[in-house]
Amino acid sequence: MATLRDAKIGAVVTVKKLNGEGAVKRRIMDMGITKGTEVFVRKVAPLGDPIEVTVRGYELSLRKQAAEMIIVG
Repeated sequence: MATLRDAKIGAVVTVKKLNGEGAVKRRIMDMGITKGTEVFVRKVAPLGDPIEVTVRGYELSLRKQAAEMIIVG
């Protein structure tokens, strides 16, 4: 299963599942990343952290650790 961290720059992916527990999962969902949402990967920092994405019309930066919890397809 591919994660958001594996997505290439310029890719549009759809969220299939969120891994994680409790507060971490809730924080990701509060940012608008829920099952079925399309995510556009805008940029990745030179060392790979953070990843900048566009979700629901706004820009968002995610750490690699959070991006690994988001299963995409």
